[in-house]
Amino acid sequence: MESISGLSNGGPAGDGQSGGRPRGGDRPPGQAAGSRSFSRRWVLGAGATTLLTTGLAACGSGDGSGGSSGEITAFVYGDDAVKVQVASVKRFNASPAAKKTKGKVKLTKVPGSDYSPKLRTAMGSPGQPDVFFNWGGGSIKAYQESKQLVDLTDIIEADPVLKGGFLPSVLAAGDLDGRHYGIPMRGMQPVILFYNKSVFAEHKLQPPKTWDQLLDINAKLKAAKITPFALGGADMWPELMWLEYLVDRIGGPEVFKRIQDGDSEGWGDPAMVKAAELVKELVDDGAFGSGFNSVSYVNGGAPAAFAKGKAAMHLMGSWEYSTQLGKFPDFAKKNLGWAAFPTVEGGTGDVRNVVGNPTNYWSINARTKNQDAAVAFLKDAASEAYAKALVANGDVPTTSNAAKLLASAPNPEYAKFQYDMVEQAPAFTLSWDQALGDELATPMHTEISKLFLGKSSPSQFVAACKELK
Repeated sequence: MESISGLSNGGPAGDGQSGGRPRGGDRPPGQAAGSRSFSRRWVLGAGATTLLTTGLAACGSGDGSGGSSGEITAFVYGDDAVKVQVASVKRFNASPAAKKTKGKVKLTKVPGSDYSPKLRTAMGSPGQPDVFFNWGGGSIKAYQESKQLVDLTDIIEADPVLKGGFLPSVLAAGDLDGRHYGIPMRGMQPVILFYNKSVFAEHKLQPPKTWDQLLDINAKLKAAKITPFALGGADMWPELMWLEYLVDRIGGPEVFKRIQDGDSEGWGDPAMVKAAELVKELVDDGAFGSGFNSVSYVNGGAPAAFAKGKAAMHLMGSWEYSTQLGKFPDFAKKNLGWAAFPTVEGGTGDVRNVVGNPTNYWSINARTKNQDAAVAFLKDAASEAYAKALVANGDVPTTSNAAKLLASAPNPEYAKFQYDMVEQAPAFTLSWDQALGDELATPMHTEISKLFLGKSSPSQFVAACKELK
């Protein structure tokens, strides 16, 4: 008795090619209050509260999750990419696993300007979902603390399909306290150093592999009156990517892990201080131009400067490819290049480490009345059929066997670069704002913005962040 909820998807963030927007469900749950503009990563579809309430009320029954027939409900963000999950539900409901567990899945596509509050409402109601879409890390911490999540660690360890089905770095990226509470269910989104091949060829440049090489390239570009890096400073979140990679390259993933685990003194780590100093040096040296704080990624300003050769490089999430394909297709197909973030001399971080949005996850409600069915459904996300559907949708799967499927991707070369990058990564650090949750992300973005704008020094930045608790 599969049912797809009729909640209207009133304008999701899009398919990655509409207005340059990436799929909203792949992004963190909502723009932090006080930000200068809506984060392009975080825009979700608009929806009517009345429709949502109607849908939520129909999602469960009695005093817990799941219907009396063994049916389980699954909440998913209802963007264009949801067709992959729709197909997964249909496949599971017709499978022997559904019959064996005496359960079928009812998928509820949740629209709205902010998925997280709507999920919180549902999780506090009699109709809470059995399975739900999330971003891992800070996005589910409150549910873990209130014992509303099934700890999947031992279940994964005992099940060959789940244990061997996903790239280890991605599976671990959504963890809390070293325990698995989610199964990867969408594509990967690492942050990548993009460059304009035409500009680099004209000035006989190669992508930087070290920080000194990056600084040397900056000097040559500025001499040619080209801004080295595009930066949508008006949105704030693009600035975060610089600190994420610098801290990792200088001190490794352990530096931020300490902060994520609740030790605010971690902001004072020498790697954090050094990263802030390097950011100040870049800004003072004009690496981002003089007006980056008025340039937005959301409205297409930063991507346009990059595509038109006004800026030579752009540090951005992997959705930059689809952004450029939608806005400047000729540039995307001919002159868009990509590379890993360089090493920093003297740093201890592995150059193979990755930061960004590993993927989205399915988690299971501890109150489900049919856990066997829920676990069986999650296994479908490890299947080849599921991975093929992601590839066809333009995503790069996080399944361990996806490499052989990438030849059919819209851009096989780019897809393979992403997959190899993540597969070989010893660590994939979840975007800091996602990992810390909204309460800390909002003031953190503010402090990072002040650092970039020169309104606080590196030492003032560190001191202010230590107070974020």
